[in-house]
Amino acid sequence: MAIPEGKGAWTATVGTKGQIVIPKEARDMFGIKPGDTLVILGDVERGLAIPPKEQFGEWISAVFDGGRR
Repeated sequence: MAIPEGKGAWTATVGTKGQIVIPKEARDMFGIKPGDTLVILGDVERGLAIPPKEQFGEWISAVFDGGRR
């Protein structure tokens, strides 16, 4: 199956300090640079999300309001 342009799926291993390394392909795709601050959103039923900075408001609403708009 070919992955559509602008989409991706990766794996990351959690280290002993709870840290993960974001794969290079994902960093390149989203323009993540050393020193950037990322927001990690979580919902026990829906999982974790790392939204793009530009879409933070939309994502936080979806997580905390259960997707209601």
